[in-house]
Amino acid sequence: MIHLTECPRDAMQGITHFIPTQEKIRYINSLLKVGFNVIDFGSFVSEKVIPQLRDTRQVLEQLELSATRSRLLAIVANVRGAQEACGYDAIQYVGFPFSISETFQLRNTNATMEQSLLRVEEIQQLCVTNKKELVIYISMAMGNPYNDIWHPDIATNWCHRLHTELGVKKIALSDTIGVGQPEIIAQLFTTLIPSLPQVEFGAHLHTTPDTWRKKIESAYSSGCRKFDGALRGYGGCPMAADELTGNMPTENIVAYFSEMNLSRNINQDALNEAMRIAQEVFPVH
Repeated sequence: MIHLTECPRDAMQGITHFIPTQEKIRYINSLLKVGFNVIDFGSFVSEKVIPQLRDTRQVLEQLELSATRSRLLAIVANVRGAQEACGYDAIQYVGFPFSISETFQLRNTNATMEQSLLRVEEIQQLCVTNKKELVIYISMAMGNPYNDIWHPDIATNWCHRLHTELGVKKIALSDTIGVGQPEIIAQLFTTLIPSLPQVEFGAHLHTTPDTWRKKIESAYSSGCRKFDGALRGYGGCPMAADELTGNMPTENIVAYFSEMNLSRNINQDALNEAMRIAQEVFPVH
């Protein structure tokens, strides 16, 4: 079974002009009708760092959750954010970005990797106490733009530590700046999935319009069954060298697995409507 996470949070967070709260609510409510497993809807982080998402609380209050099978995920960067996220019954998943680039981890969470490991330990305890599930995003898993030492084995080693030391059971490998090659994607998943069978691994891939298929094929053929995307490929890391690099377009993921008769129960009419609304909510892509 293919597991799909739609990421409007990732699509919105880097946009400089503020998207009105009611527009966000309208858009996310349309996504809740499609049939995605998870909606990565918002974040509990400093408003100074990500001003676009300062209205996450207001958005959450007006989401139409009674008739959806989708579950909500919120991103946090520290224990304070996790405490707030855990206070909402509507949120099932708490996501934490753990970069294997020391430079990026400091910039993203104001903490070193070892300090972040201690944060993850506290956040994991909060999630267990509050019956939430922690999702760790291994950012820069497939390359980074800094001078930090990078190798696939670094990502593999951190995944093992996060599981064996802290009991993390959900990990998404993130191609943060879209430089991941199919060979690297395959190496990571074929190494990690057999060696950590109790962990659910996912792929959070960023891509250019001409590379998305090879990346999905590589991840799927290597055993990955969980995929993140954003409609029309909106969003993506601003550090990517190629301005065409964005999130993996969700409609491409759906089409790919439909071709293989592996698509889950997606409401195509609702998907088309959400894509129409996305064009109104987001600036020209």
